[in-house]
Order: sequence, then C-alpha cells, then structure tokens
Amino acid sequence: MLTFEEKLAIIETFPELERKNVSLGRVNYQIKNSELDKKNVVYHLHPNGNGFVYAGRIPNVQSDEKGMVNIRDLSAKDLHHLIKESIISLSSPEKTVAETAIIGDNEEERWVNDENQILLLLNEDEVWNIYYGLNLEETFGTYEEAEMFLVDEGFRRF
Repeated sequence: MLTFEEKLAIIETFPELERKNVSLGRVNYQIKNSELDKKNVVYHLHPNGNGFVYAGRIPNVQSDEKGMVNIRDLSAKDLHHLIKESIISLSSPEKTVAETAIIGDNEEERWVNDENQILLLLNEDEVWNIYYGLNLEETFGTYEEAEMFLVDEGFRRF
C-alpha cells in the first residue's frame, strides 16, 4: 500500500487539480473545469492512506453508488491511471462559436486519446465526419467504420 505522502506526490503531478484541506487531516483534490457539478477527483484522502477517486463516468470501472473507487490498495501506476481517467471524464472543453456552427443540430460524440487530443465525430447528411478542431480529418459511410478508425487510432469516447 502506498503511503499518504506517496499518494499526494502522485496526485500533485496533475496541474489540473487544486488541493482543498478538509476535516480530520483529510484532503480533497478538485478539478476546476468540470463538465458536471461533480468536481472532486480525489475525495477524503486520509493520512492513513485511505481515500477515493471519482470514477462514475469511466467505462468498465466498478464504483460505488456515488461513483467513487476506494484507492487504499492501488499501485502507483493504477492510481495515476485512475486519476487521469477521472480528470478526462470530468473535463469538457468549451465549444467555440465555430464548433457550435459546425455541430448545429447534428448528432455528435467527442473522442479522446492518451495525449488528451480530442476529435469530434458528427453525423452529417448521412455520413460520419471526424473533425480535429475545425478541420475535417476523415469521412465514413457508417458509424461502425468511424468507430473502428477511432479505436484503431487510440481514441475512446469522451
């Protein structure tokens, strides 16, 4: 089990997080630009090493009814990965006026890779287009083809 100090050192490698001291020596770390009201990424990290990370929006991660995962016995690698995924799941880049104009009333999905690059997948006029920023990158005849391309390129749904 990692110590409190080791967990703090891992958590503090994420500049997106802001430390908030709470009662009984516990610490929360919050993300400033959260898509939801949920802002705690790390919740009630205690000096005894117990604590939680929000994972309620991360696919294939078992969490409790509040979306939390206990981090008491996680390895350094697993803790780092879980925090990174939590931040991605709670972050939402603001749409620019140009993006809003491109998206319009079309069905959209955002996809992200490990470098936090975001691609926009839009259903436009019976084709699926992938945009990087405002640039059209690829066009596919079906959603399945677009999805396979994105997965092959290392992206996952945001």
